[in-house]
Amino acid sequence: MASIPLTPSRATSARLAALASVVAGIAAAAVVLTLIGSWIVAAAFMATAIVAGGTAVAWRMVAPASAGTSRIIDWDFTRVVAQASDDAIAVTDRAGRLVCANDAYEALFDGFPTPPGLPLDDDGVAALASAGRAAWRDGRGSASDLAAGGNQLRAQVARAGDDSDMLVWRFTSVPDTDITATARSLVAGPGGDRLGGAGIMMALVTAEGVVLGANSTLTMRALGGDEGTIEGMDFARLLVTDAAGFIRFERETANGNPLRLIPIHFMEGEGAPVLLAILDDVERDPAASANASAHLRSLVNLMPLGVALVDREGRFLQMNNAFIRAAQVDAAHPPLYPGDLVVREDKAAVADAIRRFAGGASHTADMAIRLKDHPDEPIVLTIAGARGLGEAAVLLSLKDNSEESRLRREVAQATKMQAVGQLAGGVAHDFNNILTAIIGHCDLMMMRHSPGDSDYDDIQQVRTNSNRAAGLTRQLLAFSRQQTMRPQVLQLPDVVSEVSNLLKRLMGETVKLEVTHGRNLGPVRADPGQLEQVVVNLAVNARDAMLTANPRGGGALTIQTKAVTPAEVRALGIDILPVADYTALVVSDTGTGIPPEVLPKIFEPFFTTKEVGKGTGLGLSTVYGIVKQSGGWIFADSKPGQGATFTMYLPVHNEAVVAQRPMLNRPAPKPVETWGTGTVLLVEDEAMVRAVAERALSRQGYTVLTADNGEAALQQLEAHGKPDLLISDVVMPQMDGPTLVRRVREQYPDLPIIFMSGYAEEQLRKSIDIENVAFLPKPFSVQQLAEATRDVLAAAA
Repeated sequence: MASIPLTPSRATSARLAALASVVAGIAAAAVVLTLIGSWIVAAAFMATAIVAGGTAVAWRMVAPASAGTSRIIDWDFTRVVAQASDDAIAVTDRAGRLVCANDAYEALFDGFPTPPGLPLDDDGVAALASAGRAAWRDGRGSASDLAAGGNQLRAQVARAGDDSDMLVWRFTSVPDTDITATARSLVAGPGGDRLGGAGIMMALVTAEGVVLGANSTLTMRALGGDEGTIEGMDFARLLVTDAAGFIRFERETANGNPLRLIPIHFMEGEGAPVLLAILDDVERDPAASANASAHLRSLVNLMPLGVALVDREGRFLQMNNAFIRAAQVDAAHPPLYPGDLVVREDKAAVADAIRRFAGGASHTADMAIRLKDHPDEPIVLTIAGARGLGEAAVLLSLKDNSEESRLRREVAQATKMQAVGQLAGGVAHDFNNILTAIIGHCDLMMMRHSPGDSDYDDIQQVRTNSNRAAGLTRQLLAFSRQQTMRPQVLQLPDVVSEVSNLLKRLMGETVKLEVTHGRNLGPVRADPGQLEQVVVNLAVNARDAMLTANPRGGGALTIQTKAVTPAEVRALGIDILPVADYTALVVSDTGTGIPPEVLPKIFEPFFTTKEVGKGTGLGLSTVYGIVKQSGGWIFADSKPGQGATFTMYLPVHNEAVVAQRPMLNRPAPKPVETWGTGTVLLVEDEAMVRAVAERALSRQGYTVLTADNGEAALQQLEAHGKPDLLISDVVMPQMDGPTLVRRVREQYPDLPIIFMSGYAEEQLRKSIDIENVAFLPKPFSVQQLAEATRDVLAAAA
């Protein structure tokens, strides 16, 4: 730090003034003596000068300093005082300038930065600034938890100076936690007693062997009772060594158990204390070994974790029940070696690890293994070397993660099904656009041909196959839970009754259909038509399975409805099924059953075990999607050769059952007249769909304006004004349908809107907060487009 010029203090100035007065008196006396030659007059002059000087000195010493005189501070002296402290000290003035600091301050902050702008983090600088403001206001301030240069600091700030215009900043290092004291409290406290209960004696000794702390078990063994303490004693004096080289407690002499001392160096550096673990060396004492082995076996059996003991030859000595469950072995015929538990590829690795730990490795290691009976589910085997446990040389630990593996499989399956469902929904959407164009062009061509025409039958065949393809896309949307549903509050027995006659025809005369209904069934909320499809799909699959089992026909199909209470849900133990009231639909058959390797895949789309051409693989995936979209759960249970059971759980709906429509009856046909007038703005990004819709509407008498995106539609509105109807696709590039409608509604709030999309109406309405809009699902025919246009314009009129 640069030195600061120093000014004499007030007392020093007074002494200099007195000296000047004396010198002036002597000079005056000499002059008088030279001129007059009288000693008396010269002495009078000198006395007068001395008295005047003394008076001036006395006045300067007792008179108050002038208000305008600046104070003089001896900063050299201040810095010497600061140097005497090990703490970092700095002084700042009222203007915030650093005026003094010691060497500790320079070393701590690598220079002379001015507080509070020190090399700290943002929180530290803010805390230090707050402490400075508190010191100016209250005289003192402090800040803690400051970090600088790897040191933890505590700052104290005090206001000082005659005019209280200085701040003294003191930075003190916070000492690290006393590890030795902590270790002593652990050894001599409850933790050490718990170790003693397990047969482990513990002591903390200095590098010279002086006992700093010990648990009660060691004290009792060393002194022979609970009274007294061994703290402060030389630990070596508590032990003796016999002729065989065994270490025992001196008090126990030759009758005591041999001891094994294990030093644990938990601190670095010379003179660091050492933690000692003292164990009975039962391997060298047969009687103690037998007694310890019995206790050890009891302890291993009581442990909740899967634990096994292995001898030096690599053979099992003991396995507790948790280990038997985790390894899934036959308790009546346990394996001889650990390698017998795992698949062939893992045998060598397990044997090598056990041999290494039995030979002296003292650490622990985890290794992934695959059990012989479950090779697809790796589990973790923990291996540790065992000392002082009799014949046991290696300790194995195996966690029973069968439940965890099951949950992991279920989560993985659900995640996969969700991903496949999203893919299926996207494919169905794009495919619906193609089918809309095909069906529309077929309708337009059929308008130009009459039955009996050579081309009419071909066009009709193309249209029929397109409708079949549309059915497949509906199944894809059902699986992905994106199909349009019309939920109602209903009773499951009503649904089953409606389809019973159809099921009898599907099953044939050789399959027996049994239907039973439980009591106190709660209502459910679902689409009745979709539930009918669920029952039919499950019944058809059951029929095919029974025909496979018995090609001549035969078997029984059982459909059951029952109420499931929350208590019964808990008893089922199905973690992914929330506890609630359910109405269950159970469909079971007497077919061949489902193989275990096939069961996890049955709900995947396009997965089928049927011959080529006899199944699309969408039947059960459609069932799964309908059930999930209805808020329910479905589970399959099967054993090969014993048939299959599908159980569907639908949550009970608390509202009253509303009047039901006849489920299999079609709605009354609408008037066939679809001609109309008016201007329709058609917005569709797919050119083939836009062309078909434009031609269809034009043939019905409408004036059609087209646009391939939202921006083009807005330009059409600016050029032609308000149309009578806006028909728009939902998903479009740049500006989508909902955004376009919101923009248009700002100018024309009463404009009728029809959304058309290949996605489900319910799925879209959740994300579209626009009122008074109609929905036309793709694929649609020319007739359906004309009817929707007519109905919306009629409702707006």
